[in-house]
Amino acid sequence: MSYIFTMGTTIQISKDLLEKLRLMKIHNKESYEDIIWDLIEDRMEFSEETKRNIAQAEKEISEGKVTKWEDVKKELGINV
Repeated sequence: MSYIFTMGTTIQISKDLLEKLRLMKIHNKESYEDIIWDLIEDRMEFSEETKRNIAQAEKEISEGKVTKWEDVKKELGINV
């Protein structure tokens, strides 16, 4: 196990995770906290974006605005 010491808090992580965090650094002076915050922000944004996309897709399906796969193949001239 490896330890990351931060401003008053220590977390225990595996050597594999520590290496992955090291590889994610854009520059040597970037802190692990910065990397973790970026990951959290990305996940939060992705989650909200995904929720919106799902809601939009559900709306389109309920309104019958979905193109059938067979129609797409016919339109593109695909014989699969």
